[in-house]
Amino acid sequence: MPASERRCSRATAAGVRSRTVAAVTLVEIAAELREAVRRLDFGPPVSHVYNPLDYAWPAHRSYLERFGVAPKEVVFLGMNPGPWGMAQTGVPFGEVAAVRDWLGITGRVAAPAAVHPRVPVRGFDCPRSEVSGRRLWSLMRDLFDDAREWGRHWFVANYCPLLFLDEAGRNITPDKLAASDRSALFPVCDRFLSVLLEDLRPRWVVGVGAFARQRLEAVAPSLGIEIASIPHPSPASPAANRGWAGQAKAALRSAGIRPAARSAG
Repeated sequence: MPASERRCSRATAAGVRSRTVAAVTLVEIAAELREAVRRLDFGPPVSHVYNPLDYAWPAHRSYLERFGVAPKEVVFLGMNPGPWGMAQTGVPFGEVAAVRDWLGITGRVAAPAAVHPRVPVRGFDCPRSEVSGRRLWSLMRDLFDDAREWGRHWFVANYCPLLFLDEAGRNITPDKLAASDRSALFPVCDRFLSVLLEDLRPRWVVGVGAFARQRLEAVAPSLGIEIASIPHPSPASPAANRGWAGQAKAALRSAGIRPAARSAG
C-alpha cells in the first residue's frame, strides 16, 4: 500500500473525518516536497535560494489546512515564489495584503539561511506589494467574494517551491536555470505535482502562464484532468498591464470554467 494510503487509513481508523484527512495529506505532501528540494544544489547563475516551505512553514501549513481540502473543481498552477509574494508569506502568489486580509492567514516568518541584501524577508511586515499576487488574488476575490467559498471549489499552487536569485538579486525563473539544474529539479516538482493533483482530484488544472501550462501538459494528461491556461499577471508582460483580469476571465470562460458561486462576469 502506498505511504499516502497508509496515512489516510490510519487517520480514518482514528475517527478523523475524510475532509480533514485530505487536508492532512496535503500538508504531508508539502512537507515531503520541502525535504526533497532541500537536497538539491544549484550552480550559476543562481547565487541565493529561498525555500519558504522552510522559513515560512507555519503560514504555508495554515493555507493548506484551511483551503487544501479535496476535492477541488479547479487548481491553478503558478511557476515559483515571487520575491515579494510567497517568499514573504509562504502562500502561492502571496501578496501580503491579500493573504492577510482576504485569506485571513498570518504567521511567524523567519528568514532563509542566506539572505540577499536586495531581497530581505520581512514576512507580513514586508512593505512591498507583489503585483502578480495582487492581480491574481483580486481576480479570485472578484469571482467569489468570500475566501472560504472560493476555497471549497478552487485552489492555487506553485510548481516549484523555491525562489532563485542571481548575484545582483535578480529573480531567476526555473526555466532559466542551467540545464543540469533543471534536469534535477523538474522530476522532483513533476512527481509532487502529480501527487497533489491525485489528492485534490480537480476537473480542470489552469496554468498561470506558458511555463506552468507546459509542466501541466507533462503531468496532467495521464490523470485525465482537463488543462487550460490564463496569461501570467506579471507586470513584466506588456499584455498583462492592459486589463489582465479581463483577459483571465475570458480565458476561463473559453475553457468552460465558471465559479460555482456566481457568474464570472
